[in-house]
Formats: sequence, structure tokens, C-alpha cells
Amino acid sequence: MPDARSDATSTALRICPLCEATCGLTLTLSGTRVTGARGDRDDVFSQGFICPKGASFGEVDADPDRLRAPLVRIDGVLREATWTEAFDLIAARVRPLVEEYGPDSVGIVLGNPNVHTMAGALYPPLLIGALRTRNLFTASTLDQMPKHVSSGLLFGDPFAIPVPDLDRTAHLLMLGANPLDSNGSLCTAPDFPGRLKALRRRGGTLTVVDPRRTRTAALADRHVAIRPGADALFLAALAHTLFEEDLTDLGTLAAHVEGVDEVRAAVREFTPEAVADACDLDPATIREVARELAAAPSAAVYGRMGSSTVEYGTLANWLVDVLNVLTGNLDRAGGALFPLSATAPAPRPAGPGRGFALGRWSSRVSGHPEAKGELPTAALAEEIETPGEGRIRAVITVAANPVLSAPDGRRLDGALDSLDFMVAVDPYLNETTRHADVVLPPPPPSQSAHFDFAFNGLAVRNQARFTPAAVPLDEGRMDECEIHARLILAVSGMHGAPPSAVDDLAVDTALAKAVTQQHSPLYGADPAEQARLLSGGSGPERRLDLMLRLGPYDLGLDDLRAAPHGVDLGPLEPRVPQVLKTRSGRIELLPAPIAADLPRLRAALDAGRDALVLVGRRHLRSNNSWLHNVPSLNGGSNRCTLQVHPADADRLGLADGKPARISSAGGALDVEVEVTDAVRHGVVSLPHGWGHDRPGTRLTVAAGRPGVNVNQLLDGSRLDPLSGTAVLNGFPVDVAPLP
Repeated sequence: MPDARSDATSTALRICPLCEATCGLTLTLSGTRVTGARGDRDDVFSQGFICPKGASFGEVDADPDRLRAPLVRIDGVLREATWTEAFDLIAARVRPLVEEYGPDSVGIVLGNPNVHTMAGALYPPLLIGALRTRNLFTASTLDQMPKHVSSGLLFGDPFAIPVPDLDRTAHLLMLGANPLDSNGSLCTAPDFPGRLKALRRRGGTLTVVDPRRTRTAALADRHVAIRPGADALFLAALAHTLFEEDLTDLGTLAAHVEGVDEVRAAVREFTPEAVADACDLDPATIREVARELAAAPSAAVYGRMGSSTVEYGTLANWLVDVLNVLTGNLDRAGGALFPLSATAPAPRPAGPGRGFALGRWSSRVSGHPEAKGELPTAALAEEIETPGEGRIRAVITVAANPVLSAPDGRRLDGALDSLDFMVAVDPYLNETTRHADVVLPPPPPSQSAHFDFAFNGLAVRNQARFTPAAVPLDEGRMDECEIHARLILAVSGMHGAPPSAVDDLAVDTALAKAVTQQHSPLYGADPAEQARLLSGGSGPERRLDLMLRLGPYDLGLDDLRAAPHGVDLGPLEPRVPQVLKTRSGRIELLPAPIAADLPRLRAALDAGRDALVLVGRRHLRSNNSWLHNVPSLNGGSNRCTLQVHPADADRLGLADGKPARISSAGGALDVEVEVTDAVRHGVVSLPHGWGHDRPGTRLTVAAGRPGVNVNQLLDGSRLDPLSGTAVLNGFPVDVAPLP
């Protein structure tokens, strides 16, 4: 670690926290200031790859709009305060609300950046447990919940998510994903573009299904320009074709699967001819894609945002893995495999598990069923606004900006303003946190240690990497893990206890369980002695060390410290049946909730076709709403424009560079038109995460190019019923030119 008092130039390693690729960086430091970032060529996973977001690490780290001290609302105005004052106020306000109105009077909102930090992985589960609230809302119901639900129903575990074996597959069928701009999602793969190009070089095939000719689609052997929202119909027709033409072959997986005949019957009506109009595709193309998938020596089907944030998101994600199963490509090299993270619990013996249940409780107002312990973020506003027992009176947000990321931000804006109390753990005063009564700002990423708990469980190669803080904490700042620990103490009635008490309790609880489990590496050990043996100079490091010791690789934190560029744990390997936790102990290919939802998909065969529908889009220099304040990332072609096909522009009287008004159920927006044939006819595209035009924020750069909030076009009523995920893509809009 460099000397904080020196201006000497040095370097430090840091895993990039700015997207799911988790690339290794080499930071250049002048004293304690990050002056540059390049790819770490010795990183065991990323091997030197870097994207514009990673290259901007120094700008992100030194952003002058980052809050340096807590903010506390006094007489209606947010003012800087001490950490003691901030936590005193939280303790004085939250606990009385819980005692008077019950635990559900507090809502917790977890945002996307939360999973990019050690603190975000270690402490929110403890916060939820301390409050015992059922009002949990996360970015998952704006993004990936359909995959969690389908995995839970198929495999018994919502976190058992198979990822494409990119480095060994011979055929990749990709839907609704644009990894050349997103760097991948639910598939952690540094240099995703390079891996796709390597697939092509070794003679493999890439098929991209997307209504836009994205940079990824332009790289593909075949681009299938589907009508938005029709992915589930397309996938069902592929499954139908596999059955019809006797192309299914489960291989060694057959002994672990039940329900194949039931799936055959379920997709019987979804012939290529039946879905052709809804998908706006030639039936012959659908059959060719199915035959190529079945004929490939190895293949993987991979779907992401475009196939998740639509009317039939869970059905589409289910069908992705149904196809992987039917072609024998699930759980085999070159197909779709289950990663094994170094901090995953040591695998238990194969056999029946507890399974996965949906709808164990429902939201108070609209009765939305929970999924994975979460309620739809789209329902947050009504849970705050609607009077009655169980109303949310206080909200705690962690790295979340739902005013921009959730539907109908104007309504949520007003709802947050009506709260009795709000706490935000966030480095910025943004469109959401401006409503908080207390803002607790974490330090810049260079001042935090890092280990990827979530993304290692989604990685295309098993590995483990830990980077300590590159520079010491600035005076007056508080470590992010300590912020979370003190927050837990403040809301749980233990305000004033040392933050180490939170970590000690977590360690003791984990050890007490581990020593009683026969498959645990610490079975039968003395928990007190094991606690004394833990390495690490802080509570979170001791917890990481314990998780590594309880994991499958006989690793500890000292092993990762001795390997600063990471420890390579080898390629993904088959893990079925060990990974399965269904009640049958098998892959349940047609779960009852899926079967019950299929009639809704059948009805879509005869539904009317909206004249114009909207889809979002990604950009390599953007990540949802949280990087628009970085000058080098907010410029050039990264524009909040409405992309329109030339034929639609002529029909509607729209002109390139001119304003237009786009409207839907939730409202209307005025936006600049970009005429391009990169988007198919009948479709317009507007990026998400913009709309930085509200007063009371401190986002100087973002406010200079605010863009518009695409989610304001939605009223929050369109949800995928199984997962509660907001329909953010493929919904109807009207577009007209402005004078």
C-alpha cells in the first residue's frame, strides 16, 4: 500500500467493480490519488482485458460530486454531519417505527451496485434478518428475477444458474443479450467480445436473436431480428421442432431429468408456423436454428435482459434451459455448466432437497406474490402511498436509484417524499437519495478491499481473487463494511455496540452450523478454536476467510493474499446431480407454476400486433444510471436518443436529429430522433438509466446531459406474473413529431 503522505508514483491491483466482467486492473497511484488504470496482464481470469469503464476508474474514484461525509436532514435541508450524529438519528427514528407499526413498516431497497462490493454481499442479509421485514425490493425485479425463478423451479435453487461454456462451446445461441456493450450479464466473462471472436476462429457458430442489429449481432454468423417480446414463442417453437424431428438427445443427463414427455405435450401447439406471425420470422428460419442447435458437437443457449424484462420473461428463461437439456448440452463441457465459487458451501451429497416455492407471501396492496423473498420494485410506490396496516413508513436504500430504474419514477418520487423516514447508503445525492433524511456515503472504490462473492458464482471459469484496499481511508471517511455494520446495530436496538459484534455474530452462527454438517470441512471441529484460527485484519476479512475454509477448494484468505493476481481453479465441470435441490432430487422439466402460465403464452399466438413497440439498449460506456457523472463516459455516441427505423420514420413524419414525443401508459417524453436501420421496423429504442433533470441532486456532469427517463413511459402495471419483473421491453408506444 502506498504511503498516504507521499506523492511518489506506485501501482496497486484492484478488481474492477464497474460491471459483471470483474476484470483485474493495475492502478497507477500518485500518493493516494489514482492517476491511471490498465488491464492486469497477469490476472488469472481477465489476462489484461480492460474496457472504457475500467479505464475510467480514476475518474470514478475521484469524482468531486462524491459525498465525503454523512448528510442529515435538519429543518428540511440536508447538511453535513458527523457519523455519530447520523447513526444516532437512525437509531432514534427507525426502531420506534418498527416497535409501533411492526417490521413491515420498513422497506429495504437494494440496487445493482450493491453486489459489486464486499459490503453489499456480506451485510444486507443481516440487515434484513435484523429488521425481519418482508418488504424487500431489489434490482432483480427490474432485470434478472426470471432466471432466478426458472432456476429455482427447474433445479430447486434460484442461485443454480448455468452459464455458457464460452471457451469450449461450438455453437452459441444468444437471445436479448449484447455483451459487446454490456460485457455480459449473469455470465461473468472478462473480454466477452474476445471470447466470441475466439469461438468464430475455432470454427464455431454464433447466432444472435435481437430486434436490433447490435455490435454483438453484427459479429454473429446469423442475426435473427425477432419482434420484441416474442422470445418465449420462438424458444417454444425450437423445442417443438426438436421433438417433431426427433432431434432430442439428453445423453448422460437423462437419468436426472423428469417431465420430458410433459414438455413435449406442452409445446405441441407452438409450431414454427404458429409462432411465425407473432415473432415476425420465417418458419424455415426457426427450423434451421433448431437443427443447427441439435447438430452442433456442443452448444449453449443463453438469454438475458431482452428475454427477461418482457411479458413472458420467466417462460423464456425456463425454455432456455429446457433447450439446453433437450440437446444434452446442460452440464457438459462446451454446453451450459454450473460454476462452483470458492466461497460456495462445500457441496452436499446428492439427493432430494427442500425445493423452491413461490408466493409464500404477497404484497399488501396488489397482492403480488414474493419471489426469492422479494416483492416487485414496481410495487414500491403503492406500498408507501396506500394507507392502512402494514404501510411502508420508512425506507432504507443501499446503492439504489429506483426513481430512474423502476417504472413511473414520478409517482415513486412523490411516494418517497411522503415517508416518515429514509436512510440511504450511497456515495451520491441522486434522484432517489435526495429524499433521504440520512445519507451514509461509502468511500471511493480504491479505499475498499474487494472480493466478488456474487459474480464468481456466475463465472465461465472457476477462480478466486482478492484485492486489498489500494490506498488507506481518507480522514473522516468510514469503511463501507463498518457503515453497514453500524446501520444494522442502529436499526436492531443494539446501537452503541462495536461494529465487530455484527461480524462476530455472523462468524459464530456460521461455525455453529458448519461443525454439525457431515459434508462440511469443519465437521466435528471446536467452533471456538476455529474462530481463533481465522485470518484477516478486520471482521469482513475474517468472514471471507471462513467462507473460503468452508468452501470446496481447501483455500483460505492467506492463499489469496499470496496470489495477488488470483488463483485459477480450473474450467467448469459437470455438477449434476449434486447441484440439484428439488424435492425429487431431479431436474423437474415442467414445474407446476410454469405449466400453469403456459396458457398465457398460447393466448399470445392470437394476440394483436402492436404497431410500434419499444426496447431499451446498452452502451459500453454506461451501466444503468450510475456512471453518467463520469466525464469520459458521458459523451460521444453514448446519447439518449430514440432510434427509429427509416421506414417508420417516413411513415410517422420523423426526421433525424429532430424532436419527437413518445407516449405510453405511464406518460410521455420529448426526445431527439436518431434514424437508423440498426433497429428493425416496428421497433423504437431508448436507453435506460437517464433522466438526470430533477432538482436537489449533486450530479454535475449527468445534469449537463440529463436525457430522459424511459421508465416514465410505464405505469408499473405490466409485470411478468411468475417473477414480478417489470416489463421494460416490448411494450406499445406512440411516437409523433414535435413542431
